Amino acid sequence: MKLTPVYVLFFLSAVSVFSMGKKQAAVEPVSNPYQSEHTYDRAEQVMRALLAAYPNQIEKIELRNGDWALLLRGTWFFYADGKMLPENLLGDSSGINPQPFYNYIKELPAWKKPTPEEAARYKDMANNRSKNPLRRSPHFFDALWRISNRDEAYQRVKTIRFLGKSVNVHFMIMENLALVEEQIRADAKADPQVQVWLNGINTLEGWTWRNIAQTQSRSFHSYGLAVDLLPKSLGGKETYWLWASKKKPEWWNISYNERYHPPTAVIKAFENYGFVWGGKWLFFDTMHFEYRPEILILGGMPPETRR
Repeated sequence: MKLTPVYVLFFLSAVSVFSMGKKQAAVEPVSNPYQSEHTYDRAEQVMRALLAAYPNQIEKIELRNGDWALLLRGTWFFYADGKMLPENLLGDSSGINPQPFYNYIKELPAWKKPTPEEAARYKDMANNRSKNPLRRSPHFFDALWRISNRDEAYQRVKTIRFLGKSVNVHFMIMENLALVEEQIRADAKADPQVQVWLNGINTLEGWTWRNIAQTQSRSFHSYGLAVDLLPKSLGGKETYWLWASKKKPEWWNISYNERYHPPTAVIKAFENYGFVWGGKWLFFDTMHFEYRPEILILGGMPPETRR
C-alpha cells in the first residue's frame, strides 16, 4: 500500500490461544503464520487468527464453497476478500470495502520524511477517503459482540473505573482493562515517565455510538471496545491526523517528535492484553486504543491470557 519503511509496515506487514475463557479452538492456530512450516493464504491466516482470538464465540472454521468461512452464533461468515460476509450477502457485495485485517508491527520504525511521490499518494488517499467514504459490512462484528444498534450496545456496556476515571466499555473486556491497569500501575513504580503520564490523564472516552470519521463504517467505540486517553495538555503536539490536517494539510509530514505519544510501557501494557494502538497507523490516532486481539495475532504478537 505504501513504499516507505515507515508506512509499509503500518498496514500490510505491520501461541498461546488468546481466550476470554478456557474453551479450546476447533482448529489449532499457529503463533505466527509468517514464521511457520505451514503456508496459509491470507483468508486462512485471518480465519485462524479470529478463531484463536475468540474461541468462545467462534465455533469452527473451514473451507466452504472455495472460500474460508467461520461459524459464529449459528451463522457462517465468509472471508469474501476480507469483507467478512454472511452467506446471504455474498451475491451483492460490490459496494462493500474489506475489513482492516492488517499485520500490526511490534515497534515503530525510524521516522523518514515521505518522498514527493509518496506524499502525493497520501494526499490522494486522504482526498479519496472523504469523497468515497469506506463502507464496511458491520454484520460480522455485530454478531461477534451481539450489538447491531445503539440500544443493544447500551445493554452490553458497563461503567468501570480505569486509571482513575469512569468509562463505559463492553462487559467482555472489563478484565482485559483491569489487567492493563495493573501492569501500568506496576510499571509506574519503576518508571517516572509512566507515573507522570498517569498523573496527567485528563479525559477518558470509551463507548459512544458513531462511525469512524469520514467513513460509513462503524467505529469500535460503538461496540465499547475502544478507549481514547488525552492528557491535560498536548504540549503543542498532534494526536489525531484529522484534527492535525485542519492546521497542517500535509499531516503525513508530522514526525513522531511532533506527535503526542504515551510512554512505550503504556502502549505495551495495552498490547499485552489485546489492544492495538492508533499511533501505529498511517492515519494516526495516538490517543486511541482498541480491542483487536486478532490483529496482534496476525502480527505475531499473541496477547497474554492472564497475569
